[in-house]
Amino acid sequence: MQRSPLLRCLAIYGEMPGRFLLTAVLLAAINIALVGQQVLVGHAVQEAQHGKLVVAGPDGLDYHRAWFWVVLLIGLSLARAAVQYGAGLLSLSIGQRLLTILRARILVQIQRLDLAYHWRHGVGEMVTRMTRDADKVRDALINFWRQIFETGLIVAISLGLLCVYSPWLALVPALLLALGIALLWSEADTLVALDRRIGDAYDAVTQDLSEGVNGVRVIKAFSLGEARAERFRAHVDLFRAEAKAAIRHASRRVPLPQTIIALSHAWVLGFGAWMVAQGMLGVGALVAAMLVVNTLVLRIEGIGRLLQVIADARASAARIWEVLDAEPVIRSGAKPLPSGPLGVRLRNLSASPLGDGAAVLRDLGLTVRPGEIVALVGATGSGKSILTALLPRLVEVDGGAVEIGSDESGWQDIRELDLRELRRRVHVLPQENFLFSDTLAANLRLCAPDATEAELRAALDHAAAGELLDRLSEGLDTRVGDRGATLSGGQRQRVCLARALLADADILVLDDATSALDARTERRAIDNIRSLRGGRARPLTMLIVASRLSTALIADRVAVLAGGRIVAEGAHAELVEQSAHYRALMGL
Repeated sequence: MQRSPLLRCLAIYGEMPGRFLLTAVLLAAINIALVGQQVLVGHAVQEAQHGKLVVAGPDGLDYHRAWFWVVLLIGLSLARAAVQYGAGLLSLSIGQRLLTILRARILVQIQRLDLAYHWRHGVGEMVTRMTRDADKVRDALINFWRQIFETGLIVAISLGLLCVYSPWLALVPALLLALGIALLWSEADTLVALDRRIGDAYDAVTQDLSEGVNGVRVIKAFSLGEARAERFRAHVDLFRAEAKAAIRHASRRVPLPQTIIALSHAWVLGFGAWMVAQGMLGVGALVAAMLVVNTLVLRIEGIGRLLQVIADARASAARIWEVLDAEPVIRSGAKPLPSGPLGVRLRNLSASPLGDGAAVLRDLGLTVRPGEIVALVGATGSGKSILTALLPRLVEVDGGAVEIGSDESGWQDIRELDLRELRRRVHVLPQENFLFSDTLAANLRLCAPDATEAELRAALDHAAAGELLDRLSEGLDTRVGDRGATLSGGQRQRVCLARALLADADILVLDDATSALDARTERRAIDNIRSLRGGRARPLTMLIVASRLSTALIADRVAVLAGGRIVAEGAHAELVEQSAHYRALMGL
């Protein structure tokens, strides 16, 4: 099962056993009735041959027997149609349920996986696996288990019936079927490899489309429309070329086994006619045998067409289980966080976020005491954002330790702490201020679902964004657009800061999250935050990634990051006198 991704997807039907078994029973009844209907046609023909269907009597022709067969066959056809309609609805229903389960599992797994995994795999790849791949698996499984189940019944019943008429009538079709199916199956791995290439090409199309939509401002600003369109066309052309290659391969290889299977017609007709001539078989039985073998051949040819769908789905299922089987690097501990004030201590820290051994941080040490505001400065690419991602375990350390606590309550390694509680009390506001396409109030309530309107307004005031409500026509009910497109960069940053304050964290990390604010607004926001938690039993500890002098001046202390280490720390005035590197960073 572990080596068969499609069968693993099929096993999901085990979560809906009642509906699945009911559908299987209905499909079995449909196919048994189909073969039975063909046998009845043979009996009717046999009666016609012997003059029993229409009988000449003293009062004229008696159609009683003919009407009996007509009513019986029409009634059976109507019953089959009604049952088939119900089975079709049930099949689609459980197929949609399977699709829902698959997508839900992928979404949950995506949330579980660490940032390093998402850095290695683009958005387009994740979207493709949740949409195209999941749809292909759903479509294949609906057809797969129905056709395999139905065809298995048809093969067993049909060959059994032919064997009743004559073992030789059944033997040759059975051999031809086995040979044709073997040839079809031999092409499965090649078709899977071809669809895998199609999937990879489609990933590139989706990724490029996602970047084109999300980066539309940059594209317009630099007049990159034609270049991006040409790039997108190249990805689409590659996707089309891979799809054509798969279609050409299937068109060349599938007809031969289908032709071999179709020879069953010729055998049953030829050998059956000989048996009729020898008086070993009735005409009605020959008609029934021809109808049965015709159904048999059509079903097997349908499996040939289904093989392409299954091959596609095998590749898609493998891509889905690659995501679902990925083990999160970061696993939750069990210990609760200290109840008192929280600070941060980094001891001999090293980290290579991409897992390629290229360390961004090396032997780094830093302590931020509870209630302290520390500014972290460093050159572009020095690892400031990676350091901030380590605190709530968005990225895992390779060596050393990140500890939470204080000298009074003790320090605890975050790898031993409950992950949900850690991320609730250690909040990182990243460089990219992301707002969802919803109302302002809905975005603010993400971290505090029960927050009142007064609390939302207070949070905006503390983030120096109180005047924002006066500029929005619908106030808190204003929709902010995709990624907050209706707001300016500074407004988005202050809304995200207000949202972080509503989370009521003990440690707040601002990863250059005030870069779009002017110095006065930034100072006002930080002073508001400082006074908000000042003097409380749980003071707010802040680590601010700073790229401007005004931000460094707000902090109680400044730490300088260079070469993966903290090379200097102290008050601004001290660093101006003692650190040439700091003076260069701040442009002094």
